[in-house]
Amino acid sequence: MEDNKHYLTKEGLEQYKKRLIYLQEEARPAVIEEIKEARNQGDLSENAEYDAARDKQAAIENEILQIQNILENVIIIDEDNLGTHIVKIGSTVKLLDLKTNKVISVTIVGALDADPFNNKISNSSPLARAILSHKVDEVLEVDAPKKYKVKIESIM
Repeated sequence: MEDNKHYLTKEGLEQYKKRLIYLQEEARPAVIEEIKEARNQGDLSENAEYDAARDKQAAIENEILQIQNILENVIIIDEDNLGTHIVKIGSTVKLLDLKTNKVISVTIVGALDADPFNNKISNSSPLARAILSHKVDEVLEVDAPKKYKVKIESIM
């Protein structure tokens, strides 16, 4: 089931591991203490601090489960094994937009590592889906709300 897989760079994987450790070893124990303190204040039915601590605990537990799911279903983008013959996840690709004649450079990453402001696009984006598995000098149509064509100039 590729749908359940999460593509991450090695750096992205390390960030998720660090976040999980923080949540399990620092955030979870801290919120448990908050719940204990709020519980000691008496009537739980009218205790806003208790309710807030329980909500915070639920959010932490939910994030822990999400990160565990990501880590159980991760595929590491092997940047050392990237060729320059075809576009793959992890490739940096220089493209020519044939309508505007502008050259752009994008790196294809997994959805969790995507950062369009830094030219890192998700492998599930229309542009990435159009160019994945293609070669230099191919002209491809991007199936976006307004279709456009790009030419692959280079693959790094």
